[in-house]
Amino acid sequence: MAQAFYTGITGIQSNQVAIDVVSDNLSNISTIGYRGSEYEFSSMFESMIHTSTGTTSSNSSIGVGAQVNSTRLIQTNGSLLLSDKSTDLAIDGDGWFGVQGDGEPVYTRDGNFSFDANHDLVNLDGFYVLGTMGGNIEGDILTHTLDEVELGEVTAQEKLRFPKFLVYPPEPTTLASFIGNIGIDDEMRTMGAGVVDPLNNKNHLKLTFTKSAEQPDLGTAWDIVATTGSLDGETIYDTKTGTVNFSSSGALISNTLTTIDNNGSEVTIDLGDEFNGVIATSNMDITSSSIADGTIGGDLLGYDINRNAEVIATFSNGMQSSVGKLAVFHFQNDQGLERLNGSKFTESSNSGKPIFFRDASGQNIIGTNVVNFKLEDSNIEMSYGLTELIILQRSYDANSKSITTADQMMQKALNMDA
Repeated sequence: MAQAFYTGITGIQSNQVAIDVVSDNLSNISTIGYRGSEYEFSSMFESMIHTSTGTTSSNSSIGVGAQVNSTRLIQTNGSLLLSDKSTDLAIDGDGWFGVQGDGEPVYTRDGNFSFDANHDLVNLDGFYVLGTMGGNIEGDILTHTLDEVELGEVTAQEKLRFPKFLVYPPEPTTLASFIGNIGIDDEMRTMGAGVVDPLNNKNHLKLTFTKSAEQPDLGTAWDIVATTGSLDGETIYDTKTGTVNFSSSGALISNTLTTIDNNGSEVTIDLGDEFNGVIATSNMDITSSSIADGTIGGDLLGYDINRNAEVIATFSNGMQSSVGKLAVFHFQNDQGLERLNGSKFTESSNSGKPIFFRDASGQNIIGTNVVNFKLEDSNIEMSYGLTELIILQRSYDANSKSITTADQMMQKALNMDA
């Protein structure tokens, strides 16, 4: 009967721990990125009644109770909730975001991130999000554009900190290409292109074609005047002249106009060759078009995060560039992570050090799907938690009843006459 007392007590204690685990899960049912725990019971020592050397051929024993052997992390993913921010991220698969305050990095599935007043990427607790900076920002100037930032080594991940003010510098025009048909009639023809100078001005490059006084026996010859100036026409930066010759079929065969100054930068004038570019023929409509490189500078409009975990800077000139990349960490044993609170974990000797996955070329990759405009909900369902509570409560009552029964039997034994 003493054993019945002990067995019932250990059952009550084990079920109480399990109820605490399920209650904690239910209390965090609305916690973003929360991963619940589940309990594991194990039998304690057993008392042998018979052995194979006794009167029976099989072992017989009576258990002396149960205990909670461990609590295990539930690793199923929670459902994805829609959000209205591109900085709200969810990991659809394996992996953890890394955030850091004053101490060691912390790992979480909670992707509720935002840019603070200094445009540093942080979570709701003010921890900085870890990742790889693009290396294309110097002060408040974007030095070059990147389609994608390559993820650095695990130990090289840093706080993603971006300048509040960022300028996309102007890219002066270096090449202007012209396409069209100027015909063969003795009439003035013009073509134009927008060109950017080093001072971030959008200027106008104008070509004026006039038939030459002396014409070849075959084909046509044209005098060409090129000018660069402000859009309002009040300032002229440079004027160049040349001649172009076309064959009898209209193909361009020679051109002496090559470059022109655009307020401090040299622009190459490309009229094409043969039928690729400017032509002079009578059997086609008069047309003109141009393509010029160069980009007007712009000011930062804001930062966003795309589905590849790239931090994208958008500028007032319509240009975009990746300036950083969020890291997604992985562990050899996620079960070995130690919970700090809620959805935050730290590494341990059981989890091993964080690692990155690699592609076929050996480049570090995030190794999972990152979804923007969504957050991962808790992976605990209300129905599951309530069902577990009912089961545990009945088990608790049964163990309590076994103690009561053992107590009654003990009282009867003590009250029996010798």
